[in-house]
Amino acid sequence: MITARQSRAARALLGWTQETLADKAQVSLTALKRLESESGLAVYESTRDQVRRAFESNNIVFLSSEQGEGVMLVRGKTERRG
Repeated sequence: MITARQSRAARALLGWTQETLADKAQVSLTALKRLESESGLAVYESTRDQVRRAFESNNIVFLSSEQGEGVMLVRGKTERRG
């Protein structure tokens, strides 16, 4: 399950605004703001799934371990090592 912090961190890695993510994930801006809220507002799982898929299609990997959660931006197939 994608968390509010993971969504905000992934957006920061991609340089996306909330509006950009809402558009790419095909969710309403209100639903995205609920997902990214730290106040524990209810969010449909379908919204979380659409947001996760939008990130994953743009090279974001979600990390989860006993120590916590995170995100990572991985190199795309067209990117080269410097």
